[in-house]
Amino acid sequence: MQLGVIGLGRMGQIVVNRVLDAGHDVVAFDLSEEAVATAAEAGAEPASSVDDFASRLDDEKRIWLMVPAGEAVDATLDELDPHLDADDVVVDGGNSHFEASVRRAEATDAAYLDCGTSGGPAGAELGFSLMVGGPEWAYEAMTPVFDAVATGPAGHDRMGPAGSGHYVKMVHNGVEYALMQAYGEGFELLADGRYDLDLEAVARTWNNGAVIRSWLLELCEEAFREEGTDLGDVADHVSGGSTGTWTVQEALEQEVPVPLIYQALAERFDSRNDGRFSRRLANRLRYGFGRHEVVREE
Repeated sequence: MQLGVIGLGRMGQIVVNRVLDAGHDVVAFDLSEEAVATAAEAGAEPASSVDDFASRLDDEKRIWLMVPAGEAVDATLDELDPHLDADDVVVDGGNSHFEASVRRAEATDAAYLDCGTSGGPAGAELGFSLMVGGPEWAYEAMTPVFDAVATGPAGHDRMGPAGSGHYVKMVHNGVEYALMQAYGEGFELLADGRYDLDLEAVARTWNNGAVIRSWLLELCEEAFREEGTDLGDVADHVSGGSTGTWTVQEALEQEVPVPLIYQALAERFDSRNDGRFSRRLANRLRYGFGRHEVVREE
């Protein structure tokens, strides 16, 4: 099938490459001419504008947006709007707030799929985990692309109606915050505790058969191997926080207690004030799974 992709940053390029590798056709557009050229080198058909992009797509358009959440999504939809009708499908693969996705689904002529995307740059090789909300027929229409972008058929599913995909991804990110906090606190106790320990060796041992083994723990092992047991000059500063804030706000509205997620969010905000080992590890883990910049001590 043919897929149009708008937004060719790190994650968008991965979508392009995986869809091409699966044998599908891709039309690609980004405000960056360099990014479009990179996609073209991979085999995508380049577009010079949104209008040009739309003109290169089939009558039944299948479009994947991978642009920053917020105003950029609305601006892109506004430009696409004259070219869309009820037979088209638009996927928002970014970290949009679920309520914004509901609003966009109601306002867009095309079928709108909100797609929570997890896996980070490692998804280039392994594939992503995709949590999709929106009309069932549109999800089915996009299944060949989802199979290509995800780890396979088991790596994606329809969560429910509009908004549900980004809702599930929001909670996923809250869980991620709590897991990072738990690993950070455990390793902080080991770092400051009774024994002189090699934390890379601890992480490696735990990752081989222990109950708490995970990809995040593999990234802990990577962090200690590359930065040292004391994390070197990795700063006590953990960026991000928007999706965790949304998770806590929703929990308060639904009267569901989420003390671990709340505390992890509070620690993340507090990291911008003083220094703790656990937050320095969280800083480095964000690089591991998302290749976010590591804030270093000056």
